[in-house]
Amino acid sequence: MSITHQYAYRNITISGLPGNGSTTLLNSLREELKFDGWKGFSGGEFMRAYAEEKGLIDPRVGSHHDAAIYSDDFDWQVDMGMREKLEREECWIIESWLAGFLAQGVPGVLKVLVICSEDAVRIDRLMNRDNISVEQAKQNIQQRYEVNSTKWKRMYANQWHDWVVSQTGKMSADDPIDFWHPALYDVVIDTFSTNKAAALQLVLDAVKKN
Repeated sequence: MSITHQYAYRNITISGLPGNGSTTLLNSLREELKFDGWKGFSGGEFMRAYAEEKGLIDPRVGSHHDAAIYSDDFDWQVDMGMREKLEREECWIIESWLAGFLAQGVPGVLKVLVICSEDAVRIDRLMNRDNISVEQAKQNIQQRYEVNSTKWKRMYANQWHDWVVSQTGKMSADDPIDFWHPALYDVVIDTFSTNKAAALQLVLDAVKKN
């Protein structure tokens, strides 16, 4: 019998921009569900480890960087590997910017979007996490978003049309590509108004069978 028989979903994805709290939620879920066989990883950590192994980046460089450092082919391999894992395996909690998009149209995946409605809180979180100034945090947020989203919109325009517009009908062909549009997700959590424990409970309530 599948170990997910007590759950309404086979896998979970968590998506959110920097400072929104997606990694915190991943760690909470990984700890809460580990005894039921669930495993979790950050897509960013996985990608970085792979990139270091292949000599694509210097391991001494800071851990937060934009997608332009990788080739399209490298991004494609890693991202499609995540989608394949969600299609074929179970009891995975995958956290990455694009995890929810990559799960579009894949049965049995609970797609969680983590947002923070107060920019000042996001900036403060990044300052504390990376030990940087206010201006550096603001610049990092904006620059990484622009670089990453521009690259991914170019790379995944066809997949957006196939998975989001044609297969699921969640967006129309006239809508702009937005990988973090709430319509793509099953659960949306605002970490400005929802604390760590409450955020965890929201996902547990959604993933477990009634």
